Amino acid sequence: MDGREGQTGEDDVRLDSAWAAIRAGLRRDIGARLFDQWLKPARLGAYCPDSQTLDLLFASDFSANFVSGQFGDRLRMAWRCANAGVREIRLLRAPDSAGPRLLQIVRDSDEAEAVAPLSEESAPASNFHPRHRFDEFVTGDSNHLAFSAAQAMAGVEQPRFTPLFLHGGTGQGKTHLLHAAATAFSAHSPSAQVLYMSAERFMMEFVNAMRANETMAFKARLRAARLLLIDDIQFIAGKGSTQEEFLHTINDLIDAGARIIVTADRAPQMLDGIDARILSRLAGGLVADIQPADLDLRLAILEGKRAVAGDPPVPDAVIDFLARSIRSNVRELEGAFNKLVAYGQLTGRAIDLEFAQGMLADAVRANARRITVDEIQKACAAHYRIDPAEMRSKRRARAVARPRQVAMYLAKKMTPRSLPEIGRIFGGRDHSTVIHAVRTIEDLRQSNPDIDADIRALQRQLEG
Repeated sequence: MDGREGQTGEDDVRLDSAWAAIRAGLRRDIGARLFDQWLKPARLGAYCPDSQTLDLLFASDFSANFVSGQFGDRLRMAWRCANAGVREIRLLRAPDSAGPRLLQIVRDSDEAEAVAPLSEESAPASNFHPRHRFDEFVTGDSNHLAFSAAQAMAGVEQPRFTPLFLHGGTGQGKTHLLHAAATAFSAHSPSAQVLYMSAERFMMEFVNAMRANETMAFKARLRAARLLLIDDIQFIAGKGSTQEEFLHTINDLIDAGARIIVTADRAPQMLDGIDARILSRLAGGLVADIQPADLDLRLAILEGKRAVAGDPPVPDAVIDFLARSIRSNVRELEGAFNKLVAYGQLTGRAIDLEFAQGMLADAVRANARRITVDEIQKACAAHYRIDPAEMRSKRRARAVARPRQVAMYLAKKMTPRSLPEIGRIFGGRDHSTVIHAVRTIEDLRQSNPDIDADIRALQRQLEG
């Protein structure tokens, strides 16, 4: 864009009028205090009629980046709906030499009231996604502690711990729990400041604030939070000044009685390049992990999605195929289901097992990890603390026979090996011995919670 070249007086009038209406609408929608703090200083810059792109200018990079992250989509939609010939906007720092005009805005009588300083009682909610709620999060053994802890952190009563540190692999539901906690907390404390950001965003905004000499504004905004949610803290590893500011932030918020939830891809003690003082603070609250979803949880997640998916119907065979084939993470599992339903709706094609296998062949291949009987034997031997050689021995002592039966059961459930093949691998036993072991463990899972827990733990270990 080249300044105001090609811009006419009619453009100026049209843009002035549209901007006045947009500003009035934004001030009404987001509140006078937030509007006056961040959007009131914005000025109209250059406009290119060919690309229908308009610049909005701010006093600093920090302000431009903050408004872009918080209100960028809302601004773009407002300009497109204003029929002012603007299809795209750019949010930029105003050049020092530029003298962009400040447009006047017509205020209603109530909007002309004096603006009070931003306070805890009037602080607005931040950019979390209300569509992520606790009642949409499917729980199982692998995530129940994390779910319950996030609920407690978002509850009406002050939690007995803070911060809450959630860790787990990609796509297991950490971010969902962050947004759900923000939604639940805002439901009972709508005027309290809730601030969600990724650790990368925290770092970017802090660096921009330092460059713009606006660190005090950055500090004030974070310390006004009653609930602070930081996603993927591992991304500030090695960033000394950012870590120092983060440490001061969480210390001040904890001292002020605020609530903090932090996520990472691993436990605090496994994070490299993070200040030991931060790790000590994070580990001093409650640490909860989210393990990969086991088969039962994957089935429950798919059942929930099927219940609201509508037509075309997804048969049980397809649900079972998805749950057994897509094991890497919940996000990919849900994505595979959505792909099938969307394709069926767009093409009118009925969803059956053959269709699902063809559509998801690449995803299934990517998830395929052939579990061997040898792996199962070693995992069971380690779990029950016996010598792996006992899996093939003739000993019938209960301390050996039960782990061997568990291993046979898992070999039948998790490998394509036939019963005779499994019997041969377990010391040349007959296939009827394997059948007996499978039936015994199936019965015990129904009556013995400890055996069922062992099976689930071993499945998660082997599938992970």
